[in-house]
Amino acid sequence: MKKKLNNFQLKEFLDEKYHLYNRKEFIHTDPISIPHQFSKKEDIEIAGFLSATIAWGQRTTILKNANEIVQKMDFAPHQFILNFKPAELSIFDQFVHRTFNAQDLKVFLLSLQRIYRKYGSLEALINHYSTTEQTELSLVISLWRAEFFKVEHQPRTLKHFSDPLKGSASKRISMFLRWMVRKDEYGVDFGLWKSVSSEILTCPLDVHSGRVARKLGLLSRTQDDWKAASELTKKLKTFDPSDPVKYDFALFGLGVFEKF
Repeated sequence: MKKKLNNFQLKEFLDEKYHLYNRKEFIHTDPISIPHQFSKKEDIEIAGFLSATIAWGQRTTILKNANEIVQKMDFAPHQFILNFKPAELSIFDQFVHRTFNAQDLKVFLLSLQRIYRKYGSLEALINHYSTTEQTELSLVISLWRAEFFKVEHQPRTLKHFSDPLKGSASKRISMFLRWMVRKDEYGVDFGLWKSVSSEILTCPLDVHSGRVARKLGLLSRTQDDWKAASELTKKLKTFDPSDPVKYDFALFGLGVFEKF
């Protein structure tokens, strides 16, 4: 795109791409396809959270490994999480996804068991903290992370649940929150968490969306960190104040499918 677009033209362009890529036809190539295998809220939460956790690298590998996790749970994530005994986690001994290995996965599963036994769901845990428009989402995620790592864990595992208060863009958590919170007529995102508003979400930011955002003049910060994600979201709110992260579909589609 050689010509710089004004705000009106930019909104029209992003809306067009949002409608193009927010389609169920794209689900099968995306990590969101894993939770779409389920209909029960808790199954969707657990499958979604674990799939989002390993959502970096080659997409085919992400899907293969995420499917392996739910398959070893007998395609009943909620029942598995509530009822497994620690010794039974040996079925994951050979699991590895890039730097996320079996040791890390077992910590995540033990933490999810603790959370579901104590709170009943991930949404209930989030509601334990204030998620109003006045609450900084970065603080909510950081508190959630602190609760998550109350189980015994190695320091190496901490990096797999990033902390926005330490500067991380927290892309995978932001993506998971988009999946759970957003609801529209297309049915790609689940809209399960009625107690959280789309307007407080932060747009997921990675190398693809960051490159596209800078090319379009939506982002000036050069680092892909939480400050950049916040800057991007603030700009997107000028196009849709109540649902800025819907444009994640546009930025992602432009970056991955159109090599923009």
